[in-house]
Amino acid sequence: QVQLVESGGGLAQPGGSLRLSCAASGFAFSSYTMSWARQPPGKGLEWVSEIYSDGSITAYADSVRGRFIISKDDAKNTVSLEMNNLKPDDTALYYCIKGGRACSSFPTLCTWGQGTQVTVSS
Repeated sequence: QVQLVESGGGLAQPGGSLRLSCAASGFAFSSYTMSWARQPPGKGLEWVSEIYSDGSITAYADSVRGRFIISKDDAKNTVSLEMNNLKPDDTALYYCIKGGRACSSFPTLCTWGQGTQVTVSS
């Protein structure tokens, strides 16, 4: 079955960096758009970034553009999110998703990982 396993979350200081990874299995990874979303404490889901199946197109939420970089490695079936210049507002549970940004609006239509917690605090 489809599995998405996130890793790399943790505690970072403001201005610091973290790299999230998502190991995918159970489907033809190279054929799918993949995305990341997050849920801050007490708030709703927020789409963060997506990457097209061939890696040619990436997109970012305004709140992270210029600071986050999404990438995928089809040989390893992984999608990553490099997060730089982190801010306290980036604190959230981060999810890897099989599918594009629409999944954040219609979550039951897509497969999600279990999430990895990112906390940005001094």
